[in-house]
Amino acid sequence: MSPKGHKRARLSTKLVGVVSALVLGGGGVAVIAGNASAGQDDNRKSQLTTTIDCPDVGEKLTAVPEQAKAEVDANLAKLDDQVADAYRRLASGQAQGDALLGELKQKREQTIKGVSDAIDRAGDPPKEIAALSSCQMKKASAEEDGGGGAAALAADAKSSAAGKKGAPAKNDFVNITKVRPNVRAPKAQNNASKGSFSVNCGRNENGHFNPDNVIVAPGVSNGAHHMHDYVGNVSTDAFSTNDSLARAGTTCGNGDQSTYYWPVLRLRDGKAEKDAQAPGGGQDGNVGTILKPKQVTITFKGSPEGKVKAMPRFLRIITGDAKALTNGTANANASWSCTGFEDRQLKDKYPICPKGSDVVRTFSFQSCWDGRNTDSANHRTHVAFADRNGRCQKGFTAIPQLVQRIVYGVQPGSRIAVDSFPEQLHKPVTDHGDFINVMSNGLMNKAVSCINDGRNCR
Repeated sequence: MSPKGHKRARLSTKLVGVVSALVLGGGGVAVIAGNASAGQDDNRKSQLTTTIDCPDVGEKLTAVPEQAKAEVDANLAKLDDQVADAYRRLASGQAQGDALLGELKQKREQTIKGVSDAIDRAGDPPKEIAALSSCQMKKASAEEDGGGGAAALAADAKSSAAGKKGAPAKNDFVNITKVRPNVRAPKAQNNASKGSFSVNCGRNENGHFNPDNVIVAPGVSNGAHHMHDYVGNVSTDAFSTNDSLARAGTTCGNGDQSTYYWPVLRLRDGKAEKDAQAPGGGQDGNVGTILKPKQVTITFKGSPEGKVKAMPRFLRIITGDAKALTNGTANANASWSCTGFEDRQLKDKYPICPKGSDVVRTFSFQSCWDGRNTDSANHRTHVAFADRNGRCQKGFTAIPQLVQRIVYGVQPGSRIAVDSFPEQLHKPVTDHGDFINVMSNGLMNKAVSCINDGRNCR
């Protein structure tokens, strides 16, 4: 069976009876400490759990020769597989401590050498990545019952073996009404481009899901180890190419063939989703009902400093960091909030919204481009964020800024979790968005004209 056939077969897995059948490697997360916070009910203990923290090799690769990219990408995906597998074994109790880390280091050394060898055959190998094979155990907060009230407690009772430990902890949530306004917008200058261009691509009504990431792991099934929600281009998967994207249909009403995708958000309700036994779903610890957005808004905005220039077709941009729990927050760009409170954005917490208010995820993408490349080896250095005043750094030019806003109806107190790599423990800081521009040149020029002329177009 072809790789596509295998992927389709996995994603067509039938519903299973109960989530308790979904063991993350055969058990929960290994707990290394368990002290209740002062004043906390004994049934709502926050605990510390171990996860695996490995240096991100891909972040260090700022220049990879074109002829080496396919082999490098395959090896980087293999590194992710190795960490995910080690975490599953840790969580299930199959392996632990120095023995697990030592075995993982050996595997990573061989794979990193494969990265270096591929680059060496086409140019100078990066010397610094040879030292990135060692990993360590990292402590992170987890929670036994999920802190979601009686419903969450009941759900956990049914699925205690389903990787629920290590899911978002009580201290990963905050009442949005307790958060002070923190949004600051740069002051628009006289030459600012004040218009906007909006695209209606629906809410993924056609059920386009897969655990691939064609930007970071092209040609690799389950390269993300978590499920993605797609709107726009109807063909996007790990095996997409520029040509296949350009030939495909779209869910966007204006013919925009661009690819817009992000990790699904789930309700941790103890129910079996259709991907319950599939890679990217239950096999990678992503369990619960996938929430369908109430609204998806895709808007391209201007620059407060001046006019914007057209994006090149097939420009790829990733915003946020799917590995921010272990990588740190240098590239994190998560923004969580609630309707009616969007002057308060949360980077590392899930919002608890009051009755009548919905959960909002906002992805504000990089708006400065190097003027040459549609991608870069680490998928970051060809684009950049403007500074706090809205200016692009030297050598970069302003392009329309993509802002994706996704709204979900969530009952107050319900337990939610964003899909993540297994070892990232569904932390809200790991939220991220991906975009491939496949607009025709004519449509992109229309967007730029609207933005620069101060018009709001659809």
